[in-house]
Amino acid sequence: MIDFLLLGTGGMVPLPHRWLSSLVVRCRGDLTLFDCGEGTQIAWRAGGWNLRRLSSIFLSHTHADHVAGLPGLLHAIANADRAEPVDIYGPAGTAEVVAGLRTIAPDLPFTVTVIELVDGDRVDLTHGLSASVRAGEHGLPSLIYRLDLPRARRFAPEWARELGIPVDRWHDLQEGRSVTGAAGPVLPGEVLGPHRSGLAFAYVTDTRPLADFPSFLAGVDLLVCEGTYGDSTDLPKAIARGHMTFAEAASLARASSAGALWLTHFSPALTDPDACLPQATAVFPATTIGHAGLTTTLNFSDDKRARVAETATFRDS
Repeated sequence: MIDFLLLGTGGMVPLPHRWLSSLVVRCRGDLTLFDCGEGTQIAWRAGGWNLRRLSSIFLSHTHADHVAGLPGLLHAIANADRAEPVDIYGPAGTAEVVAGLRTIAPDLPFTVTVIELVDGDRVDLTHGLSASVRAGEHGLPSLIYRLDLPRARRFAPEWARELGIPVDRWHDLQEGRSVTGAAGPVLPGEVLGPHRSGLAFAYVTDTRPLADFPSFLAGVDLLVCEGTYGDSTDLPKAIARGHMTFAEAASLARASSAGALWLTHFSPALTDPDACLPQATAVFPATTIGHAGLTTTLNFSDDKRARVAETATFRDS
């Protein structure tokens, strides 16, 4: 399963009641962070998740509202006694920006490695997730991310017993290795059920909705997507500034056959995002207005509708 904690939903500048947009994801004990504006570590502490478990950070782009919290967060991770490496991923220019930010966080008890990604890249993370990227459109290099967690085929112990395979060799078959049974070699496919779909989610912010996004995001269980402007009458601003309206984000979720949509990255001028929710739900009913402390869990299930567990929430103000 995959757990999600939304840390903030603001765009451009933090507000007293709204931290800047960021999302932390937990999979098999490891944590992955998406974007890190100023104040990210404060919202994180309110959520209560263990800072020490953070192993990777994905940045959508290098505007300040998405990266300026990195020095403080890296210090917080150090104070949490992390010694293992931390990898930072982002578009072209990320290495230079991180190097500049680290002039005030030069000495850390762990290695920080910066990896710059381009459209079409794929990254395999140590906790089983694989990340794929597409280029966005925001006036400077930007990326959107899709992460997938594969699901193993069901192991059929009754078939293994019929083939005379010792119990202590079942693990080899589950891992895809052939073994010897009572009548000779046994291939993994002889004791494994059909392939099953895994879990998938996406993080999309600071970009216009491009034509190739729906195919890239197809079938994600959860889409966390920017909705900088709630009212569709602000579409000219969204186009000019490389952002989306609520209706555009909802249209992207619908075109992608997403399971659920969380809206985030609200303009400071959007004081009441909930008031604009109908502009999204009219297009994609399974839409939630994001806020700091919004959590959910994706579970493996053969019923696609049951994959997004009931959402639990707390608020920072």
